[in-house]
Formats: sequence, C-alpha cells, structure tokens
Amino acid sequence: MLRAAGVGVGDEVVVPAFGNVEVAEAVVLAGALPVFADIDPLTYCLDSSAVEVAVTPRTAAIVVVHRFGRPADVVRLLGVGERHGLLVLQEGESEAPYDEIAQRRQRAAYLDGKLRGVRTPDGGDGHTYQQYVVRVPGNGRPDRDAFARAVRAKGVDCRVPVKTPVHRLPEYRRCVSLPETERAADETLTLPVDASLTKRDMQRIVGACNALGGLLQPAF
Repeated sequence: MLRAAGVGVGDEVVVPAFGNVEVAEAVVLAGALPVFADIDPLTYCLDSSAVEVAVTPRTAAIVVVHRFGRPADVVRLLGVGERHGLLVLQEGESEAPYDEIAQRRQRAAYLDGKLRGVRTPDGGDGHTYQQYVVRVPGNGRPDRDAFARAVRAKGVDCRVPVKTPVHRLPEYRRCVSLPETERAADETLTLPVDASLTKRDMQRIVGACNALGGLLQPAF
C-alpha cells in the first residue's frame, strides 16, 4: 500500500508505537523510516498534536491505526496531512456484525457502571468495544501485572493489550519521548465483553476486580 502510493527510500512515515509491530514493518519494507508519535490517552490512537510535532521535510505519510474498536480523531489527523501535503492512510480492525457489537456495548455499559478502582474506557462516538480496556493506575506495570494475576486467579480472562511499545523493541529503538504511549503500555488491561458472556459471567468479572479494591498497595 505504501509503495503503491509512492512512499519509498528516504521518506519518513509517522506511525503509532502503541500497538502491533506490523505497521512499522510495512514502512521498512517500503524502504522508508518509521517515525513514532505519541497517542491520545483516551482513544489510544495517534494524537494529532504529537503527529504535527513529528512531521519533518522528509515525512511522506501518516498511518492512522484505529484501536480496540475506538476510532481515531480522523478529522484532525486529515487536517495535519492536508496542511503538510501528506498521504494519510487508515488501518482498521476487522469488525463484527451489528448484533454482536450491540451486545458488547451492553456488557461494556454494565462494567462502566459497576467497576471500582480502575479507570474505565472513554466510550466516545462509534466505540464498538472490540476490546474493553481499563487502566490500573498508580505505580506502573508492577501494579497492573499484579492486579491481572489476581483477577486471573479468580477465573477472569484478562489480558495485557500491548506488552512492549514498538519504539522499545531493539530493532526499532528510538530516543523519542512518548509518555502517553509508555503510560498506556504500563497501565492497560483488557477485560472480557464477548457477546457469549452471561449475566453471571459479568458479575464474576466485577466481583473479581472490585474485591481487590481496584489498586493494590503502592510499591514505594
């Protein structure tokens, strides 16, 4: 896709570091250099202000990745592309049928109203809750990981959505400040909102999380 659009050797492409490595790999395969920009902490997608700062005379394109069923702020990102004459490409996630999305939204609304001590997602317009991402704030990864282990021990299938941001990987390591990306990687956890979950399943998820009091003891 990038090559077909004329992106190649000597070009830079602005991409998110919070997510899968495939986007950066595609940039490299086109012969270009991936440049990482920070994310919006509410959407987990590229932040338009951070993208603006990352643009240089060598920038040829921006790759916008929609995350967890929450769309990026495409209007502002397209605005950045228009101001600088850049190609703006979008990468979405495979979507489910409407009925399944409606059930996920129903389960997400239930968790929004019941969970305590974790930060629930910002729904926003069009959120399909492909993943229901909460934050375990406070003291970074040790707290989130301990919280996850405790919840799993109670039979809840929770997962860390992004274990290592791309800019931390050895082959893509960059001296770049991405505080929101790193904070999200340290604090985020996905909880189940599958359409197959029963009311009892949802109550078990809430009970397992709330029994911990949300945050564990600070690790000073």
